[in-house]
Order: sequence, then C-alpha cells, then structure tokens
Amino acid sequence: MNTMLYLIRHAESPYVAGKELERGLSPKGQRDAERAKVILHNRVIDCFYSSPYARAVLTITPLAQERMRKIQLINDLRERTIGDIADTGFYEAKRLVYQDFTFSFPHGESSERAQKRGIQVVEQLLTQHKGKSVAIGIHGDIMTLMLHYFDPHYDFDFWQSTSMPDIYKAEFSGLQLVKVTREWNEYS
Repeated sequence: MNTMLYLIRHAESPYVAGKELERGLSPKGQRDAERAKVILHNRVIDCFYSSPYARAVLTITPLAQERMRKIQLINDLRERTIGDIADTGFYEAKRLVYQDFTFSFPHGESSERAQKRGIQVVEQLLTQHKGKSVAIGIHGDIMTLMLHYFDPHYDFDFWQSTSMPDIYKAEFSGLQLVKVTREWNEYS
C-alpha cells in the first residue's frame, strides 16, 4: 500500500518584516484555507504535520479541526531563509539559489542544505506512516526542494508556478516517489 503526502502550501499572508514565524493569513488566505478543507474533504488523512510558521499551521487548521486531529509541528519544515540579498531582487535571488544548489546569500540557506533537512523529514514520515495519508502544512520553496530531490523537473520555474495556497498529493512506494498530482483548484 502506497503512502500519500498532501503537501499544502500556505495561503496568502501579508508580509511583515521580521515576523516570519508569526505572520498569519490575510482575509483571502483565511477563505482559501477553508477552500482547501473543502477540496480535501473526501480524502482519507491520518495525521497532520506543519512548519511552525503561523501561516502554514493556519492553512491546514480548518482541515485538521474538521477531522478533530492535532497538528504536530516540525521545525525542519520551515521555509528556507534566503538571507541578505542586498540589491538583488527577490525573484533573482531565488533563481540564483536554484541555479547553484550550493550557493547561499550571507545569513541564508543553500538549496542543498534546505533540501537535506526537508528530505530527512519526508523519509521519517514515510517510514513512520507507511501506507497512510499525511497532510503537511508547508512553504513553496521547501516543498519544491523536497520534490526536486525525487524529480529535478521541480525547479525554480515550478516554484514560480505554484499558488498560495496550493496542494500537491505526492504518492510514494516505500521511499520512491511514484506520482505527484496537483489537487488545488481555485474554482472549488
């Protein structure tokens, strides 16, 4: 029996400098979190994990509450710290860290390093919950890096194409990625 990871990228969150951990959801983000619950309503989900960042937790909270499940926080699911990008624009900085997986800006985290911590979590969850379905509140960058580990077509362009929120069902046989399906539908 395969294991399903529902990677639920957080909904819209207003940017507040220096408040990465505490940033909540915008009103649109709150509505989208409810829509994510509706989209996944008929899916079997055995357990819930999340990045400790409020926006990731709040995006999966309606779904977890509907199932009367606790959300377990895992620090290594946090978003990658891009670092001090100085005069480099945000999207150009992201492109650079995807272009060279070992590169990082000062006080930032390379793609290689972020991917390694993300994959350790994936492997732990796949082993611990073999044959089950797991919902994960996550961020776009770390989600992309985790998927990239299994399939290099998940890259900067994929990251740019994702929405807030977004939902990807990753199906695994053991530790092997079998298939990824986009579950988010903006019109649901």
